[in-house]
Amino acid sequence: MPETLFLSHRIPFPPDRGDKIRSHHILKRLAARGSVHVATFADDDADFDEEAELAIAAHSYRLVRRSTRLFVAGIKSLLRGEPVSLPAFYSEELARYVLDTLAGHPIGTIYVFSGQMGQYVPEDFAGRVIVDFVDVDSVKFEAYAWQNRGIERWIHAREARLLRREEARLAARAHTSLLISAQEAALFAARLPAVQRMVSDIRVVGNGIDCQFFDPAEVTPEASLAGLPGPRLIFTGQMDYSPNIAAALRLATRILPLVQRELPEASCHIVGRNPDADLLALDGKHGCRVWGRVEDIRSWLAAATQAVVPLEIARGVQNKVLEAMAMGLPVVLTSGAANGIAASDGRDFAIADSDEDIAARIVALHRDPVVAAAMRAAARKFVVEQQSWPAALAPLDTLLGAPGASVRHAA
Repeated sequence: MPETLFLSHRIPFPPDRGDKIRSHHILKRLAARGSVHVATFADDDADFDEEAELAIAAHSYRLVRRSTRLFVAGIKSLLRGEPVSLPAFYSEELARYVLDTLAGHPIGTIYVFSGQMGQYVPEDFAGRVIVDFVDVDSVKFEAYAWQNRGIERWIHAREARLLRREEARLAARAHTSLLISAQEAALFAARLPAVQRMVSDIRVVGNGIDCQFFDPAEVTPEASLAGLPGPRLIFTGQMDYSPNIAAALRLATRILPLVQRELPEASCHIVGRNPDADLLALDGKHGCRVWGRVEDIRSWLAAATQAVVPLEIARGVQNKVLEAMAMGLPVVLTSGAANGIAASDGRDFAIADSDEDIAARIVALHRDPVVAAAMRAAARKFVVEQQSWPAALAPLDTLLGAPGASVRHAA
């Protein structure tokens, strides 16, 4: 029976951040179909605490500490003319494991999760190659370039250009390229050379949500947040990730003051691990609290009155939005943060892009509890009916065929 080799840039456990949530559920889906071998990285000691979970899911695995410093990766990338993310995620140990696994097991499919892991796919592998790009990473770096000046603009522009070249190379190598939404898929295709675009198999496999886990009826609201007066605005995520940092700073320093003009007791709450120094400096000031990593994000969402997601750079589908909606929170978000979520503005969530418009929608929802209650119910209903993980990953079964089916090898 053909087996699967799963290459992931981060260990898919625990599913506590966007990329790990997706890779976690995909790995579980693949493991339910047959034997899966996993090559992946640990970012820190806490990731090694999850090794037992990885061992349960995988037939075999190799977990390696990612230790290449960004400066070293940058030097290597300059010497090799490649994007920084390739040397940053390269390991001789993982490369040997991949070759040994291919030699010792009947691997029919290599599933590449995130483009930087495509470098481990041997040119002579004749089985099926699936590259899950998730979103168009090169576009994100183009946005970084426009937001910066001088050497930082050059660095980001270079990374964007080389990542775009690597995305095209992997799309040519893959039997199928996966993106997280129809918008990302269309953007990805449009950036390929015309001839390649015509022959590439580009498909959509979206993100889902575990609605039984993210259920407001199953958790107790966090007391330290629930007891505060006024509207309690929450932003969640990995707080050392540049777009999240920018969005959190925007909420705390630009949007919250506008809301407080109308609702003086309003407060904002930044919840997520590894907040950087700029965010920590805001803690306790002008109605802003920075809580850092918490045990259970659900209790914090349950204690908030609105989720606000003012992302200016947003690629793919935002898990933070789906989680808040599943918890029955009214969500005020930018159009970029709504990308790939087929919900209705004004019914399931509220879209606004300028600081003033975001603040106005926050105030309006607070002042109209009937509308807010209807949005809470509609948001939960939407994700339960349309965003479950089984529904989101159903296209994988069509792509891979019946479990144990033979693989059409490339010529």
